[in-house]
Order: sequence, then structure tokens, then C-alpha cells
Amino acid sequence: MTNAVSGLCPQWAQAGHILVMGIAGTGKSEIANRLAAALGGTFIEADDFHSRENVERMRQGIGLTDADRWPWLGAVAQAALCASGSPVIIACSALKRSYRDFLRAKIGALPMFYLIGTPELIGERLANRPGHFATGSLLESQMSTLEPPGEDEATITLDIRLPPEAIVAAALTHLDRMAADGY
Repeated sequence: MTNAVSGLCPQWAQAGHILVMGIAGTGKSEIANRLAAALGGTFIEADDFHSRENVERMRQGIGLTDADRWPWLGAVAQAALCASGSPVIIACSALKRSYRDFLRAKIGALPMFYLIGTPELIGERLANRPGHFATGSLLESQMSTLEPPGEDEATITLDIRLPPEAIVAAALTHLDRMAADGY
């Protein structure tokens, strides 16, 4: 497996996990899926591990509590650890530092790509994805829950105004730099 940007096969690509995080509507699933394809890895969609109760709450526009999220995060971590193929790219909101710390404690080193955008752009995206349980009614809840990653969290921030191809290319470039730096 080689990295499409530089041709390197960094060590983290052999057995690593990567998190693509951000609030609902930032394109985590799209970017994580494309990144997994570019790296020849495995894609984990955290939304697939929500309980029926959590999905119904979100459909009703009710934000999740910590108590709602802990079992879900445990299931996401377990799925990432059991996934075949590497690297494993996880699309997960991971809104709070405590959630990201939990994932790191379960999974290990976890470089992160943090997708950001304006509330207007994210609201527009949420309004234009019919059939998904996370609608625009969750935007305020997601934004108020969000604790942006700290400087010590090995996070690269990516702007969602860019096309997906450009976001993935930037992510691959950052992964190459991280590998060169011995991450």
C-alpha cells in the first residue's frame, strides 16, 4: 500500500487508526471514506453504531447526552479495533475532549482531521441531506457541545469550503509529514 501523494508507505498506515471528526454536516463520512480508499484502508462509520433510541432522539432534533454517547463510543472503538485492513479511518463527531480521550485510551495513537465550516454552510448541508437522522435541528446542540481539539491532540484542521478531493489531498500531505516526523 502506498500513499497516493508521495508514494511512501508510512508505518502508521500498516496498523494505525485515523479519526475524521467534526459536527454533523461537515462531511466526515465523505472525507473518511475517500481517505480510506486513497490509503487502501478500512472505513468505519460511527453513525452505524448508534442505538435505535439515539437515532430516534436525533431525528426528533434532541441532542444526545454524555450518557447516550458513551455506549456508542465504546461500540465505535470496538469496531475500529476489530476492523480488518489498515489503516482504519473512523468518521466520528467526537465532539468533546473526553470522547477523544476515551477513543485514544481504547484505540491508541489517533491522528485526527478536524473538519470545520461556518454555521451557515453546515446548516445548508444539513438541510440538503434528506433521509439522514441528523438534521439542521441538531446544529445548535452540536455546536454548543463541541470542544475544539487542543494543541496537544495531533489534530489537523481542514476547511470544508474546499472540494472533497482537495480536502483528502491535504489530509494525505499531512499524513506524509507526520510519518516523516516519526508520528
